[in-house]
Amino acid sequence: MPTEVVALLEPCNGGRFLDCTVGTGGHARVLLEAGADGVLGCDRDGEVLPLAAATLAPWAERVELVHADYRELESVLDRRGLASVDGALADLGVSSVQLAGEGRGFSFRRDEPLDMRMDRSTGATAAEVLRDASEQTLADGIFEYGEERHARRIARAIVAARRRQPLTSTGQLAALVRRAAPRRRGQRIDPATRTFQALRIWVNRELEGLAEFLRAVCRRLRAGARLAVITFHSLEDRIVKRALRELEQGPDGAVRVLTKRPLRPGREEIRLNPRARSAKLRAAERLA
Repeated sequence: MPTEVVALLEPCNGGRFLDCTVGTGGHARVLLEAGADGVLGCDRDGEVLPLAAATLAPWAERVELVHADYRELESVLDRRGLASVDGALADLGVSSVQLAGEGRGFSFRRDEPLDMRMDRSTGATAAEVLRDASEQTLADGIFEYGEERHARRIARAIVAARRRQPLTSTGQLAALVRRAAPRRRGQRIDPATRTFQALRIWVNRELEGLAEFLRAVCRRLRAGARLAVITFHSLEDRIVKRALRELEQGPDGAVRVLTKRPLRPGREEIRLNPRARSAKLRAAERLA
């Protein structure tokens, strides 16, 4: 949602901006094109940073890219002696590059290793989670993170299948879920969609520390600076909505929510980028 991001963050006034999930550099590019003096871009996926560097090459002297999880925000800023920034953006969730990248295991459209880590340098893979978690833990995780009503049936099928052989590929898992929870009449999404979402969120701890991150980034905004957050599923959006509301209603009253209802992408953006159809943008402004 580049148009909405520029309108909210107002880089035309100059200043140094923080892109907490820089990805391939698309949003950072529009901030720089619109007048930002500089961008500090972070991403937990070190494999996308060379792509961001290529995108932002015309502004290389005004850009710094860091391999870091957005939850490390304050230490990243402290190491650079930055007490505050003039605006911040977080585009949450899995990126199109990660979904399309071969060997990443995020999508069931190809049969490949069940990895799903955004940062492949650390942490357990999805295959290891499926191997080690108990049936109850699997059912709870698939239900909580995927909002999958057949979670117990799917968890039971996973445990039965792994007794015979390890689940190591996206094709194996997708076929198993489709057998355990077949498509209902009128159901548009693939039956494996919610289970894959749940595993991805679980593996990457996507919801863990999100509210604290929002509090931290608001602390580091200068007075009048703004934060924009883009989410792609209801679990993230609920956390963002609640955290910003709590900041606005807190004892300090230092934050004003700018989006009582989330902004949604327009028809043209959805036509050009179908994945954007589920995006929601919320924003807040630091008052003092």
